[in-house]
Amino acid sequence: MSKVTANYGNWMPEEMVYGAAAGSAVLAAAALGVSLSGNRYRRIFAPIAAGSAAACGAYALYSAIARAAFSYDGKRKLSRDIIDGIAGYVTLPDGGRGLDVGCGSGALTIACAKKNPRAQMLGIDTWGPEYQAFSRIVCEKNAAAEGVTNARFEKGNACHLDYPDESFDCVVSNYVYHNIVGKDRRKILRESLRVLKKGGTFAIHDLMSKGRFGDMHAFADSLQAEGYQEVHLTDTTKQFFHSPAEARLLMLGSSTLLWGTK
Repeated sequence: MSKVTANYGNWMPEEMVYGAAAGSAVLAAAALGVSLSGNRYRRIFAPIAAGSAAACGAYALYSAIARAAFSYDGKRKLSRDIIDGIAGYVTLPDGGRGLDVGCGSGALTIACAKKNPRAQMLGIDTWGPEYQAFSRIVCEKNAAAEGVTNARFEKGNACHLDYPDESFDCVVSNYVYHNIVGKDRRKILRESLRVLKKGGTFAIHDLMSKGRFGDMHAFADSLQAEGYQEVHLTDTTKQFFHSPAEARLLMLGSSTLLWGTK
C-alpha cells in the first residue's frame, strides 16, 4: 500500500494560470479581428484590445512562475520554506494551545503541531470560494497524512474570533489579513492578539506595506507601550526568500513578520 501524503495545494490556483492565458488569447484574437475589420473605430479599439491581451499575458506568465515557486512538489518549495520559517518562532508549553488564523490547507497549523507535540494547535478559516482547494476536510486529511494528532480545525472569522480574551498560548498566521478588504487591518491584528495569553508568543506573517496596514512601526510601538514584552518587525524577504528580488518578482516584496511576546 502506497503511503498517503499531505496535499497542501498551491497558493496560486491552477485556474488563475489557465484563465489568464485564455483571456490573453481571446483578447489577442479580438485585437487582430478588429484591426482587420472595416470598422472605422479600429484604430481606437485594436490597440486597447492588444494592450489588454499583453496585460493578461504578463499576468499569466507571473501566475505560472508563482505557481511553480509555491508548489510543495516542485523544485523551489517556497511555501514550505515560509511555513517552516514561521513555525520556527513558535514554542508552546506542554499542554498549551495555539491558534492559526486563516489556516487554508492546514500547513502552518500542522507544522506548529509537529514542532510542539505536547501542545494542541487549532486552525481556523472561512474556507471561502476563492480557494476551493482548501477546506476543513483537506486540513484533517493533511494532518492524518503527516501523522499529527494534536491539531484540529474549525470554521472561524479573523475579524471576530469566537474565543474569550487570553485563550491561547500562541497566535500565528500567514498571508491572511491582506486579503481582507474594507476593514482596518490593524484592528484585525488586535483581534488576533486579544485572544493571546499574557506571556504568549505571536508570529504573524503578511504583506505589511504601508498602503495595506499603515505605519506598522507605530503599531509595534503602541503594543510595547501597552506592556508587551517583545515586539519585532522582520523583513522576511531576506530570510524566507532566496533574495528580496525573488520576493518582488512574486509580488511579495512587502513580506514582514510581526512577532514577539505579549
